Amino acid sequence: MEEWDPSTKSALTKIPLLSTRAGPRDGAAWTQRLKEEYRALIAYTSMNKSNDNDWFRISADNPEGTRWTGSCWYVHNLRRYEFRLQFDIPVTYPTTAPEIELPELDGKTHKMYRGGKICLTVHFKPLWAKNCPRFGIAHALCLGLAPWLAAEVPILVDSGMVKHKDDEVSSVES
Repeated sequence: MEEWDPSTKSALTKIPLLSTRAGPRDGAAWTQRLKEEYRALIAYTSMNKSNDNDWFRISADNPEGTRWTGSCWYVHNLRRYEFRLQFDIPVTYPTTAPEIELPELDGKTHKMYRGGKICLTVHFKPLWAKNCPRFGIAHALCLGLAPWLAAEVPILVDSGMVKHKDDEVSSVES
């Protein structure tokens, strides 16, 4: 954690660590893991809101908690760029991190693969493996998706690959 900026380090220390090593096929243990996941997500969301840094909405898409959907956004040049967010919990979770997908950005950057899944292999996956089972969904968003958005969205916007929704509406009206 030495090379992280102070705000990331501070955020990470406030997200509760998880303790249950269980995946979707583990019955009651998975239910316990889901409770820990929700606690961590609630803590992370509350912390973000209290710091005026709210940047995502997410919820389980099924009762088993294996499919998650929502949205995330990034503010660049005082404009908010919002994207659909989705991922499935892998069968080998928590050993394997979820592959976060932003479908609208599929094919718009080389740091993305297989249908809009963001590339986290080099920087995030080793960190996930080292911290298994203590890291969960909230940690994947904090240490995986947030830095990815910060690195990629400005480039995508400045290159014209991503347009603000207001710009798309005005170009359609013309």
